[in-house]
Amino acid sequence: MSVLNAAQRKAVAELLRVSPVADELGRRFESAGHELHLVGGSVRDALLGALGDDLDFCTDATPEQTLAVVQGWADAIWETGREFGTIGVQKNGLRLEITTFRAEAYDGVSRNPVVVYGKSLLDDLERRDFTINAMAVSLPGHVFTDPYGGLADLAARVIRTPAAPSVSFGDDPLRMLRAARFAAKLRFTVDEAVISAMSRMAADLDRITAERIRDEFTKLLCAADPITGLRLLVDTGLADRFLPEVSGLKLEIDEHAQHKDVYEHTLIVVQNAIRLEGSAEPDFVLRMAALMHDVGKPATKAVGRDGRVSFHHHEIVGARLTKQRMKALKYPKDVISDVVELVALHLRFYGYGRGEWTDSAVRRYVTDAGPLLPRLHKLTRSDVTTRNKRKAANLAADYDALEERITRLEAEEDLARVRPDLDGNAIMELLGVPPGPIVGQAWRYLKELRLDRGPLSRDEAEAELFKWARDNGHLPS
Repeated sequence: MSVLNAAQRKAVAELLRVSPVADELGRRFESAGHELHLVGGSVRDALLGALGDDLDFCTDATPEQTLAVVQGWADAIWETGREFGTIGVQKNGLRLEITTFRAEAYDGVSRNPVVVYGKSLLDDLERRDFTINAMAVSLPGHVFTDPYGGLADLAARVIRTPAAPSVSFGDDPLRMLRAARFAAKLRFTVDEAVISAMSRMAADLDRITAERIRDEFTKLLCAADPITGLRLLVDTGLADRFLPEVSGLKLEIDEHAQHKDVYEHTLIVVQNAIRLEGSAEPDFVLRMAALMHDVGKPATKAVGRDGRVSFHHHEIVGARLTKQRMKALKYPKDVISDVVELVALHLRFYGYGRGEWTDSAVRRYVTDAGPLLPRLHKLTRSDVTTRNKRKAANLAADYDALEERITRLEAEEDLARVRPDLDGNAIMELLGVPPGPIVGQAWRYLKELRLDRGPLSRDEAEAELFKWARDNGHLPS
């Protein structure tokens, strides 16, 4: 049996798993006088034995004709992609996207694709980004079409473009970022000609909207092997176009000021964070915080008289840079806030092993981290990349001790919900004041006291409140 036949049979076996839906849809198009093909990533995934529940199809039918075919058959229909030739369908738990043959291109100036309908399946496959995504299987006939050697590239685990890379990337510069993303997702090698074009044409990425870049980069960072993708972005100069802080981690190292390679350290931290995710879904917030945790170092690098390198307050600078960059990429505010907070907090643990932390300091660590505490634990542990086994073991033991101490205090004090020992209503009643700034000031004072001293009795809390009020002129002395 040839490789081709074996792969085709594997793809058909995967297709049968989603039958009769796919073939039933194919027969409806056939009866209406139209072609229907499973295409792109769906065929690639079928050949890899990993066909999911989101299926992509292409057809010679226009969107209006597609709607006519699926009306009364689909469980649900959506038309949000209609202007791009796509009709969405849900059937038996499967999400199907059916797109009219396309010949999509950029005019070299605008940021969004100009959609032109193609005339045939070959027209459609020619405009696909990579050969491994330029294969199709007809429905219901299951005829395999592979005009650009995608099957061979899939077997060789290589990423190539159907046309010359410069033509493909000229049509849609985002494909350069997609090449890195697929390398990260599939653990494939990118063809040298493709890498060369990515380096030459990196500046063309500036034509793409921040939202499209953001979505592609998020998929890359959440892929199985983001380190491969990140290295490609930095090595080709693509990272300089939308995430220059990562490239900037390649600090100059001279014989007078030796320090660890911050860029390589960062990639290890990302890898460590992924390992600590366990079997959970990829955690973008944790991974992004790991990637950005040291971006403040280039701006804070200093060499002392003894020749030692320092990066004082790089976590503060890094948090600011991270916020600016993620805002530019249009990430949601809550995602930005979480990543920025983790970057700002990632150094707080250091010094714990010297016995300097009181229970108050531990309470503040937990309170400041809030719901991010589990991620902060993972980020802090991931940040230990020293090759000195003794130092690494000591840091791990110190953090074990901190986590045990947090667990003990949480059991005693419910640290996750630290509140003042008196609420706002009690403050107003005791001080005889209406709602307003005085209540908020008193509440914050009592919370600080709670963090410093732990839980107070009701009598202690009231005495402290009255003392604060007298000292600040809110009660007669």
